[in-house]
Amino acid sequence: MKLKNENVVIGLTDPKSPSNVGAVMRAAGCYQVDEVRYTGARYARAAKFHTDTKDASKKIPLNAVECLASNLTSGQKIVCVDLVEGAVPLPDFQHPENALYIFGPEDGTITQDVINLADAVVYVPTIGCMNLAASVNVLLYDRLAKSKHVIAGDDLIKRSRDTNNTVKVN
Repeated sequence: MKLKNENVVIGLTDPKSPSNVGAVMRAAGCYQVDEVRYTGARYARAAKFHTDTKDASKKIPLNAVECLASNLTSGQKIVCVDLVEGAVPLPDFQHPENALYIFGPEDGTITQDVINLADAVVYVPTIGCMNLAASVNVLLYDRLAKSKHVIAGDDLIKRSRDTNNTVKVN
């Protein structure tokens, strides 16, 4: 369940893979993200491939922007998520209610200028780097897991699962 004052935006730095952006959109739908924005031209060139398998982009805006940190809402915090020296490990991080999470590209990193704008910089403490979509999913799950407002139970399961799934625990 989302609180009224929560605003969660995912920012993708020049994503190169349409399949990763599609998977990010699916995660955005699952975790009730308000918007996904991206910079660069690589995704736009590849966007003709339909990779958003749950059509989340019909409910969640996917916007090309010049600067990920523009158009912040009042009180919105910038949180960069990347393997950056001095970053906080995600398990130790407390998520702000109103956040713009900025992720680096699959084949690069977030620029120093953007890191310098951040209110926090976090990383997922894995051995090696995950792909973009996996990183977004882990970050959003961590946010949900740490929330005091988690909804759970059979009603959620029934609304969320595939129509071919009718299995129950006896």
